[in-house]
Amino acid sequence: MTIDSSSFIDVPVIDTERLRLEPLGLDHFTGLWASLADEESRRLTGTTESFEESQVTTWLSGLAERDDRADWAMILRETGEFIGEVVLNELDAEAEAMNFRIALAGAAFRGRGFGTEATRAVVDHAFDVIGLHRISLDVFDFNPSARRAYEKAGFVFEGLQRDTQFIDGAWRSSVMMAILADDPRPWRSEPVSADGS
Repeated sequence: MTIDSSSFIDVPVIDTERLRLEPLGLDHFTGLWASLADEESRRLTGTTESFEESQVTTWLSGLAERDDRADWAMILRETGEFIGEVVLNELDAEAEAMNFRIALAGAAFRGRGFGTEATRAVVDHAFDVIGLHRISLDVFDFNPSARRAYEKAGFVFEGLQRDTQFIDGAWRSSVMMAILADDPRPWRSEPVSADGS
């Protein structure tokens, strides 16, 4: 089976207990721009590039036309506040695989389980709606809290890429993790079958 790229044309809204994941777009510029300026968020994601406002608006404007990725804004349902972004990208349609990444918009939102909540929702969508077989990610070795959040969402350790980026005056390594459609998803009350349903 090959993944149908039409799955990415209309990225759906996904509601969780505390979050509303909605298609990332121009309406989220202010929150995303502030997130891109947050030094700790940049360090944790390995972002070294500087962005111009026009680059970000052009990027956001084009996301709705993409048929190879899904980008969501994480909105705190209680306040309507933008708290980060969550992304499926790097589609390999033949292998039914994608990359996952998430970035919280600042220290106020870390350590409160929002990342785990959003990750679980996107994993379910990726396997149960899009039909992916595999989702992979990498996380820096100096970010154990993110690694724990990914483990809570069912990702398992697959290896270490040594010295992938020079950060804070030292070479840092990346932990490789992945989850398969038939891997356990502990947050679900019903077991996952071999076809991911």
